[in-house]
Amino acid sequence: MPAVGLLLLVLPAVAGAVGGSRTFPAFLVTDTTLTHLAVHRVTGEVFVGAVNRVFKLAPNLTELRAHVTGPVEDNARCYPPPSMRACTHRLAPADNVNKLLLVDYAARRLVACGSVWQGVCQFLRLDDLFKLGEPHHRKEHYLSGAQEPDSMAGVIVEQGQGPSKLFVGTAVDGKSEYFPTLSSRKLISDEDSGDMFSLVGVPGRVRVLADQDPLRHAVLVSRLRHLLHLRLRERLLCVLPDAAAGHAADAAGCRGREVLHVQDCAHVRRGLGVLLGQKNRASPPRQTVLCLFTLSTINAHIRRRIQSCYRGEGTLGLPWLLNKELPCITTPMQINGNFCGLVLNQPLGGLHVIEGLPLLADSSDGMASVAAYTYRQHSVVFIGTRTGSLKKVRVDGSQYAHLYETVPVVDGSPILRDLLFSPDHRHIYLLSEKQVSQLPVETCEQYGSCVACLGSGDPHCGWCVLQHRCCREGACPGASAPHGFAEELSKCVLVRVRPNNVSVTSPGVQLTVAMRNVPDLSAGVSCAFEEVTESEAVLLPSGELQCPSPSLQELRALTRGHGATRTVRLQLLSRETGVKFAGVDFVFYNCSALQSCVSCVGSPYPCHWCKYRHVCTSHPHECSFQEGRVHSPEGCPEILPSGDLLIPVGVMQPLTLRAKNLPQPQSGQKNYECVVRVQGRQQRVPAVRFNSSSVQCQNASYSYDGDEYGDTELDFSVVWDGDFPIDKPATFRALLYKCWAQRPSCGLCLKADPRFNCGWCISEHRCQLRAHCPAPKTNWMHPSQKGTRCSHPRIAQIHPLMGPKEGGTRITIVGENLGLSYREVGLRVAGVRCNSIPSEYISAERIVCEMEESLVPSPPPGPAELCVGDCSADFRTQSEQLYSFVTPAFDRVSPSRGPASGGTRLTISGSSLDAGSRVTVTVRDGECQFVRRDAEAIVCISPVSTLGPSQAPITLAIDRANISSPGVLYTYTQDPTVTRLEPTWSIINGSTAITVSGTHLLTVQEPRVRAKYRGIETTNTCQVINDTAMLCKAPGIFLGRPQPQAQGEHPDEFGFLLDHVQTARSLNRSSFTYYPDPSFEPLGPSGVLDVKPGSHVVLKGKNLIPAAAGTSRLNYTVLIGGQPCALTVSDTQLLCDSPRQTGRQPVMVLVGGLEFWLGTLHITAERALTLPAMVGLAAGGGLLLLAITAVLVAYKRKTQDADRTLKRLQLQMDNLESRVALECKEAFAELQTDINELTSHMDGVQIPFLDYRTYAVRVLFPGIEAHPVLKELDTPPHVEKALRLFGQLLHSRAFVLTFIHTLEAQSSFSMRDRGTVASLTMVVLQSRLDYATGLLKQLLADLIEKNLESRNHPKLLLRRTESVAEKMLTNWFTFLLHKFLKECAGEPLFLLYCAIKQQMEKGPIDAITGEARYSLSEDKLIRQQIDYKTLTLHCVFPESEGSTQVPVKVLNCDSITQAKDKLLDAVYKGTPYSQRPRAEDMDLEWRQGRMARIILQDEDVTTKIECDWKRVNSLAHYQVTDGSLVALVPKQVSAYNMANSFTFTRSLSRYESLLRTASSPDSLRSRAPMITPDQETGTKLWHLVKNHDHTDHREGDRGSKMVSEIYLTRLLATKGTLQKFVDDLFETVFSTAHRGSALPLAIKYMFDFLDEQADQRQISDPDVRHTWKSNCLPLRFWVNVIKNPQFVFDIHKSSITDACLSVVAQTFMDSCSTSEHRLGKDSPSNKLLYAKDIPNYKSWVERYYRDIAKMASISDQDMDAYLVEQSRLHASDFNILSALSELYFYVTKYRQEVLTALDRDASCRKHKLRQKLEQIISLVSSNS
Repeated sequence: MPAVGLLLLVLPAVAGAVGGSRTFPAFLVTDTTLTHLAVHRVTGEVFVGAVNRVFKLAPNLTELRAHVTGPVEDNARCYPPPSMRACTHRLAPADNVNKLLLVDYAARRLVACGSVWQGVCQFLRLDDLFKLGEPHHRKEHYLSGAQEPDSMAGVIVEQGQGPSKLFVGTAVDGKSEYFPTLSSRKLISDEDSGDMFSLVGVPGRVRVLADQDPLRHAVLVSRLRHLLHLRLRERLLCVLPDAAAGHAADAAGCRGREVLHVQDCAHVRRGLGVLLGQKNRASPPRQTVLCLFTLSTINAHIRRRIQSCYRGEGTLGLPWLLNKELPCITTPMQINGNFCGLVLNQPLGGLHVIEGLPLLADSSDGMASVAAYTYRQHSVVFIGTRTGSLKKVRVDGSQYAHLYETVPVVDGSPILRDLLFSPDHRHIYLLSEKQVSQLPVETCEQYGSCVACLGSGDPHCGWCVLQHRCCREGACPGASAPHGFAEELSKCVLVRVRPNNVSVTSPGVQLTVAMRNVPDLSAGVSCAFEEVTESEAVLLPSGELQCPSPSLQELRALTRGHGATRTVRLQLLSRETGVKFAGVDFVFYNCSALQSCVSCVGSPYPCHWCKYRHVCTSHPHECSFQEGRVHSPEGCPEILPSGDLLIPVGVMQPLTLRAKNLPQPQSGQKNYECVVRVQGRQQRVPAVRFNSSSVQCQNASYSYDGDEYGDTELDFSVVWDGDFPIDKPATFRALLYKCWAQRPSCGLCLKADPRFNCGWCISEHRCQLRAHCPAPKTNWMHPSQKGTRCSHPRIAQIHPLMGPKEGGTRITIVGENLGLSYREVGLRVAGVRCNSIPSEYISAERIVCEMEESLVPSPPPGPAELCVGDCSADFRTQSEQLYSFVTPAFDRVSPSRGPASGGTRLTISGSSLDAGSRVTVTVRDGECQFVRRDAEAIVCISPVSTLGPSQAPITLAIDRANISSPGVLYTYTQDPTVTRLEPTWSIINGSTAITVSGTHLLTVQEPRVRAKYRGIETTNTCQVINDTAMLCKAPGIFLGRPQPQAQGEHPDEFGFLLDHVQTARSLNRSSFTYYPDPSFEPLGPSGVLDVKPGSHVVLKGKNLIPAAAGTSRLNYTVLIGGQPCALTVSDTQLLCDSPRQTGRQPVMVLVGGLEFWLGTLHITAERALTLPAMVGLAAGGGLLLLAITAVLVAYKRKTQDADRTLKRLQLQMDNLESRVALECKEAFAELQTDINELTSHMDGVQIPFLDYRTYAVRVLFPGIEAHPVLKELDTPPHVEKALRLFGQLLHSRAFVLTFIHTLEAQSSFSMRDRGTVASLTMVVLQSRLDYATGLLKQLLADLIEKNLESRNHPKLLLRRTESVAEKMLTNWFTFLLHKFLKECAGEPLFLLYCAIKQQMEKGPIDAITGEARYSLSEDKLIRQQIDYKTLTLHCVFPESEGSTQVPVKVLNCDSITQAKDKLLDAVYKGTPYSQRPRAEDMDLEWRQGRMARIILQDEDVTTKIECDWKRVNSLAHYQVTDGSLVALVPKQVSAYNMANSFTFTRSLSRYESLLRTASSPDSLRSRAPMITPDQETGTKLWHLVKNHDHTDHREGDRGSKMVSEIYLTRLLATKGTLQKFVDDLFETVFSTAHRGSALPLAIKYMFDFLDEQADQRQISDPDVRHTWKSNCLPLRFWVNVIKNPQFVFDIHKSSITDACLSVVAQTFMDSCSTSEHRLGKDSPSNKLLYAKDIPNYKSWVERYYRDIAKMASISDQDMDAYLVEQSRLHASDFNILSALSELYFYVTKYRQEVLTALDRDASCRKHKLRQKLEQIISLVSSNS
């Protein structure tokens, strides 16, 4: 047989699970992740590499040693590592992931290579894992910069007496010049030697087997001792170490399949290898194929490829490795099998597919790793799967592979690639992320029979005959003897016994046992019948055995209670081994158990029937006399079959039956009788035996009670001699019937079973026998009579009652006497012929006919007319119901869109849609599955779209009418998808919340989540929130065993039922985990726990916190007496805050759909004294009390008030302190949940970033949305020419500098003008940012010089926007930091905005003043107690009211506009603000029941007015309840609300305009303006607080208010809640490392420019430099962006959000300041709020500036290239002509001054700039 190799390839399919489990030795870890495995080839010791660990284990996996390798201070971008050179990147503790683990046998050490320090290796002593060395000083010591565990692989090759070599491969990651993909390196005995890992020059030593995909390749070096598999991050290298050949490569594929990619490999024997590959990049790959390759074929392909390249044909074919495509070079070399390669033409890639033979396909488990070896000429392959099982495959020949066993190892966790054998190949070691397992390579002992053992296909297993067990040959003691060990099915022991059955009445029968394939039995054999009897067998000369059958007593024990037969195992027991080694089935039969003659003589055993004794016996001589013996069924007494026996009720008559072999009763025996049993009664009638073939029951009548049945079956039998029944045939039936029962009409009577001979008695109007009807000749009708028909037909009902005039409607007519045949019935309905349908006709009762088309244009309604035979009066009738012709139509389909896979429940609305009998709905070319219909709607399930997402017409076919509506189209959308689950776990019981992210979810009507575990499928409900999110309750699973595994259970399938979308039905199986249900201990042995008020309650349990990754936790609710308590959760207990109730209170815990009743709390207060003691003390102290009372009265009166006040204040402060802490904790937890929900649906594209143009305009021209620079300029040609000349003039630096300086010198040139000119200049120069940057630098240098000449403090530079240069600097950063905002800083800024908004909206916000319960700004804090509660409203979508309702949380104190805003936020979640409706354009409609709908408004006729104050309506005003259904509908203008809404809108808009002015820097300290009365009504509006409450209230009127300053603690609570989000933003801005991207060049470039200016002017004060940079970037750009996120995002910023962002912006600026802020009690609250945080922020800023200064400078050339690229990207974003026109306005305004300045400047005169400007001015004014 030629040398062959096996290739295991992975194709996509769905993973499955393997059932069953066994216990094997295992080593488990919980605090790390295992990555690699090595087994010592001599000692069998196991070495395990892990994250931050290396373990040494005994062969049985007992832990012997552990060595710690990390974490280590590192940064992946530091090269060389920080141990060698200081790194500019920030260092942090990094996990050291083991990537390579090899045993160096020559040096008795372990080589363990990790992920830190660019992949350095440690050398560990094998005995104790002592670290011998860790070379890390040279470039060769850094083996791989990749981080993945599988990114390296290698093999150590011993070189005789010399040092070993390390062949290593690594991923092409990082710097490829430092990490060669494939290399050979020295292993020096001295671990600290400088030559360690030095490269060995091996020209042309490696052959490559690869495909043409640059992301995947494999290297195969042929003709070597063993294979090394190297998996490199989607690459696999199979390297054979002594190779000699040029590089070559080819793709691999299985015959008849696609090209496959190598993924893993293993060595089997000489010339035989197993390779694992995958078809595509599916992760994990889900279909695997085992393929066979001959290595000689691979070598031939490689040789041909080398030969063609050395002839100069083609290219090297490896552009992904060489970074370019290189041609082959022609050489005169002769290439043969021993060619060792040249420097030329390497490495070399393959061009052709090498085909192999597919041997084994798997589409359930996903094979992942492979190992193989040879056992007795059999190739045995072991495959680890992604579902945690081990597959064993036997490969015989070149085309046969047999999967003979699958062993579950680790439930749900994939088997990693290191699959290794023990040195003796008795065991195999498997590695998963948390476990090393040791499995025997065979488990022969599991097979209990020879057939099962040898039929399993396991090549290790054979049958040890005398030991009667399956084992290896070496484990069988008698294996060497002939027939002692069987290895083929044909060699199993065969046993036969003669006779093979014996009667229970025949003891001691000698049995002969014949055997085949048995070893020598001379030592003796015993025969055993189960455990009852055992006797020694006699070995006959023929080799047979002779055994006696059991004795009579033993037979009784064997057969008692087993009926007619008992099969017993006759077993042969070897005296030599004491083991039962073979057996055969033996039957004991008992004839006497058979009770009938037919069953007796029909038995397979020799049984005989004694006719006169009525018994069955195995001994014929026991019968009374010879003629009484029956030996065959033909001789049995038996009633003969002759059809059913029909007996009419109440008729006296004999019954005669045919029979055979009837015995003649003998002397002393009783005669024959007929026995009838009906309705529990027995009736015995004497019978006469005429002869042996006939018997007759005497005259008798029979009856049964009731008329519910027309006939009933009797239990009828013939007996003799009292109780000897005569056998009956199996088909024998006796029927007792009544003609009149259930046959009240003529038609029903005549259609009765003709055998009953029932007829209709006309005079009696009754169904009777002929004999019972008077004058039967004329009075009795029977269907046998010719022309019989029933008169007086009657129609009871017709259906349907309407249909289309086109006809085709099938009408069902129900009544009585409707004819006996459809042919004799004629029908017309509403005057139109209706044709009978024979197959639907039910004689006399129902007729179905199909309508013909009505030819009348508008046919009137009419009855159904029916004639039986002729249409005479007695045979004609018509219906009372009328049938109408209608014209069905439809005009709407709801929903109007759904997934392309179908499954949407469509409702087609119209009129007369219930007409006709059949309806077919077609959506384009697919039939919509009908569900139901009524007059106004048809409901059906949409079919799949054959054209994918598209619009489809709908047509109806109602009978023969085809209806269409061109305006009604149904839109097929993209199928919904599920992209993310949070969390990815639940408990076994399910019902925990899962947040599901996906796409197009709104198109699903009734989504459900499903799980399938062990064949049982469960589902649970989902609620769609918006198009990208829904909330589901996890389905539970039925475990099937008492205890789940602690690490969780994985369902066989987990997915979603999204209509008919199949792709979501089953997600990745391992992606969802079920953890054990929580459980709780009862409250004490009796279920009652005594506690004191104020003490905590501890509820003990297990599994309270599942062992799941992430931050999600179970949501517990503990109810004490029905009231929830605050909880602290740990893994083993719930700590419940002290209950407020007293007495006996039941305790219940709710979690995930589970309810636990733990018992009763007995809450009792301590009694200080018993009653007798209290009485004694009272009596003894009474006199003393009277004596001192007089003294205390005066003092007590004075101190009582003070004590009461002190206690009240102390209690108030204690309550306040605890409430603030609790409020902060709860608020942060709630906000974190909300933000997690928000961020779980938010990737980069879902943050509503504004486009570049809108962003730039909002920053450059704040407040002007439609600026002229965005529009086309409509100008005369001469003006356009002049503007273009003006644009050219602006590209002269001398002109621009003179122009700007001249403008700034004018007193009328305002601050607003300076900003406008700066912005217009930057817009004009957008296409020349390199030129604009030089201009800006010159202007800034001039500004610095001017500042120093004016003797101003240097720190004041750039502090305010007092010059054009400062505004230009802001605009410059605006242009160049846009990308940084989108990629890095935008996300934390957006999260901060969302966090502030959500936190503010959790508490009341005054709609008039903008004050809020939660605020960072003291000015915007509500300073009184507002009572409110949270409501959940269910909102109907505005555009589609039939869609899913959205639950939205609001406050009952919210104004109607505030509620609408919250509803819009929820409904349009994820939608940019500009693309959704405004609250003022929508009405809020409260729906109560089906008809009641109320429009809620901020102001209407119900608005409350007190004095001159009018209060804005809130939800509480309307008494809206929790769970109410509301809808947002377009604004309705009516006479009722027009005036009120106008008044309120005018009043509110006036105040809102004042609020919007609060975005100025000084607004933080400004109070909200007082509200002026409405000029028309004389009233002032208020919502939650009246504006004068702050100053005018009196102490006595405060009521529930506390001291207002106490409410300032809410600032702390809000600040603590938002702290994380502020920190995240500041950390992102003040950091030089942003998600791996570099610091924006603009920042480094501008900071270096400022440092240069300081150096030039000899400013050495670091505080001045620090201040310049702070004023340049944080103040000029970041503060503006933080205060105005609407510049960056498409959002709406409310006044309270603006106030909070202003506090954050001020904190940001304070953090950049170098001055110390002295704080006191009079300091502003916002300064005090972040006083403790600002020093930490300042250290961040200082580090940020310091890190930037250390970075390499940016050359002007590099910066210019960057600026040119930025200009190119945004060259067409603005209309330059419009900007020039706006800028020219200032030329016109300051014309004379500019012209004069141009005359004075020498450079301008040199270039004649004045003349050019005058030319432009004259050109503009030429036609003006």
